[in-house]
Amino acid sequence: MGIVTLSDKGFKGEREDLSGPKIKSLLPTEKYEVVSYCIYRMIKSNRKRALSISRRRTMCLILTTGGTGFSKRDVTPEATLAVADRNAPGIAEAIRAYSLTITPRAMLSRGAS
Repeated sequence: MGIVTLSDKGFKGEREDLSGPKIKSLLPTEKYEVVSYCIYRMIKSNRKRALSISRRRTMCLILTTGGTGFSKRDVTPEATLAVADRNAPGIAEAIRAYSLTITPRAMLSRGAS
């Protein structure tokens, strides 16, 4: 499986990517092997390339983080849906519902699964 963070500041080293490593730490190692972890800038050519890593490697799952807000550069959900074979909206809904127990801003997430 792969983990992709789409973040301008993370890519430039202006902000530490905490979400990618956190995702990896939550995965049971006996069930998941992370074979790719990368951070890309939020530019159009990188979005699709970053999410197409499953086509270059034999991966069934890519987890993405970052870029789910409302700025023009926050397009991770659109990039995810552009390369996904199927959409599973219940996963994003469950994540959003749990996140609402932490912050009311969670309802502003535009996650896609």
